Amino acid sequence: MAESPTEFTVSLAKNDADLRAAQALRYEVFVNEMGADGALVDHREGLEKDKFDAFCDHMIIRETATQRVVGVYRLMRSDQARRAGGFYSDAEYDLGPLIGSGRRLLELGRSCLHPAFRGGKALFYLWVGLNDYVTEHDVEILFGTASFAGTDLAALAGPLSVLNRDYLAPEPLRCRSRSYQSMDLLPPGAVDRKRAMIACPALIKAYLRLGGTVGEGAFVDHAFNTTDVLMILDTAAMSARQKRFYSTPKAQG
Repeated sequence: MAESPTEFTVSLAKNDADLRAAQALRYEVFVNEMGADGALVDHREGLEKDKFDAFCDHMIIRETATQRVVGVYRLMRSDQARRAGGFYSDAEYDLGPLIGSGRRLLELGRSCLHPAFRGGKALFYLWVGLNDYVTEHDVEILFGTASFAGTDLAALAGPLSVLNRDYLAPEPLRCRSRSYQSMDLLPPGAVDRKRAMIACPALIKAYLRLGGTVGEGAFVDHAFNTTDVLMILDTAAMSARQKRFYSTPKAQG
């Protein structure tokens, strides 16, 4: 049977038009869908942007048939963060353990998919593009905040408790929330683990499948209407199976 044409293409933003397309999708997801806001959000043009955009690389996934942007990922290496005055997530977490490790870091942020493309192959293509980027820049640790929609901690108690109990980062890499919100919200016997994992956003589950861990404590971001956790992925700790998972879109089966 002949193979079907590639459904998606992944590339870095090359010009202002590419960046605006990424910011437009971010506006659709973060502002229209999730209720986020921010000082630099452009409601007139429908663009979600901030002061870090100019210093980052922006990975874009397009549907091949239509060329519309259906997914984005913002990438910031250590050298870019120095020019920007720091990493984005430093406002939410004390990144001292990561920065002090002396290893090559890559912050991942502003990840989103168009609603019509969630739960399919699109996310895997983003991870494939990310794998190529990590290899090109010899990145050792990937990290970034990942969000639960909403700020109702009672509604998020199950998944946050599971993340705290089963997925805490190793002590040398464990960053603590600057506005500490404990994730140890329920005793083990009160958590339906299967339901809790289903409630985790796809991005968080993808990090966990790759061996990702979380920082200490959550950060409740009222401006963005989210509850954030810091995901930390040490590429040296990934198994061969986990590395295959994000090196080819066929891994999704």
